[in-house]
Amino acid sequence: MSVSDTRSPVPPFLETRSPVPLLYRRHSSGEIRNLASISSSLLPAFGTVVGEGSINLKKFVIAPYDRRYRWWQAFLVLLVVYSAWSSPFELAFRKMGTGPLMPVDLVVDTFFGIDIILTFFVAYLDKSTYLLVDDHKKIAFRYVSNMWFPMDVASTLPFQSIYRIFTGKRHHGDVFGFLNMLRLWRLRRVSEFFSRLEKDTRFSYFWTRYFKLICVTLFAVHTAGCFYFWLATHYSTSDNTWIGAQVSDFEDRSVWLGYTYSMYWSIVTLTTTGYGDLHAENTGEKIFSIFYMLFNIGLTAYLIGNMTNLIVHSSVRTFAMRDSIHEILRYASKNRLPEGLKEQMLAHVTLKFKTAELQQEEVLQDLPKAIRSGIAQHLFRTTVENAYLFKRVSEDFIVQLVPEMRAEYYPPKMDIIIQNEIPTDFYIIVSGAVV
Repeated sequence: MSVSDTRSPVPPFLETRSPVPLLYRRHSSGEIRNLASISSSLLPAFGTVVGEGSINLKKFVIAPYDRRYRWWQAFLVLLVVYSAWSSPFELAFRKMGTGPLMPVDLVVDTFFGIDIILTFFVAYLDKSTYLLVDDHKKIAFRYVSNMWFPMDVASTLPFQSIYRIFTGKRHHGDVFGFLNMLRLWRLRRVSEFFSRLEKDTRFSYFWTRYFKLICVTLFAVHTAGCFYFWLATHYSTSDNTWIGAQVSDFEDRSVWLGYTYSMYWSIVTLTTTGYGDLHAENTGEKIFSIFYMLFNIGLTAYLIGNMTNLIVHSSVRTFAMRDSIHEILRYASKNRLPEGLKEQMLAHVTLKFKTAELQQEEVLQDLPKAIRSGIAQHLFRTTVENAYLFKRVSEDFIVQLVPEMRAEYYPPKMDIIIQNEIPTDFYIIVSGAVV
């Protein structure tokens, strides 16, 4: 069907030049676009008139949907990835936490300290009124009284550096290694980041979800391997450990050799391969292996379930078409229909699925009447005006007629109107011919 641009059928006095005034505005801290998008909750209540100045923020207040603030949050997500890797790694390999990784940790903690300060200037959405609150005292009280504030502070403080400053000594115990595990609290930012990406239509949902599953798997493998190595370093007899049975002087060898062995054991255990070359030697390692394998059952079910859902969702229309064709063949065979009728039925079903993306009836029926009318005017009005039956008719008649029309597709040699049948519809032929 050929389409062309047409004039809008909506009278000028019904046009809405600014349907939602809070959709677009410019703030001194940066440009805010599409506040009423999927990722936003700024929805006014019924009967509420939203004006231009309804979200004018006070000075030194950051809008939560400001583009630059969103980029800052995305940058922090990258630092969270580093924290998720370094925290278990430094627990298992203590000399890395007090050596080359210590300056990097201080820089990362500094950025998260800056974010804590910025949070005191970020407006928040009041769940009762659905309005942005930009009062500094309310913002500060809400953040401090929430459990997020003490956890953010605890996950940001460099305890090891503070201890070294006040005592002048360098502590090599496991206390600071476990305190550094508080940085895993930052993982909530990654979860929120992926939630926004999954709702953003600019990114593929399949690849976003797939990448998230990969990240979850790598984090589980990395954390389990580091804890398993930590158990080996704290056993009384190093030779009676899972890695000591293979490498007798593993504590004196390079860090990356121990990390490679740890990742190897964790991966083969997660995938249930279990070659048997690295296995638990003492009671503590056996207990840890039991809980890790029980965890793997749930993780594997989560991964398989999500991947199956993604794959099935992408091919659900194909399955529906195959089922419909199968049912038609069964019906035609059971009732011994002629080959001509059976071929017409198959051709109709096949064409129906091929043209489903063009019609999108399920999508259109949920749209408001004005939008559906505008779509119909754009698609069908030129065709109706060019039909000889509607030459010189009033424009109002065409405007009222077009929204009641819909496109239909027929395969070749298909009976549209049977002879001596009283039709209730009329058809305008756009392409093809009838006899």
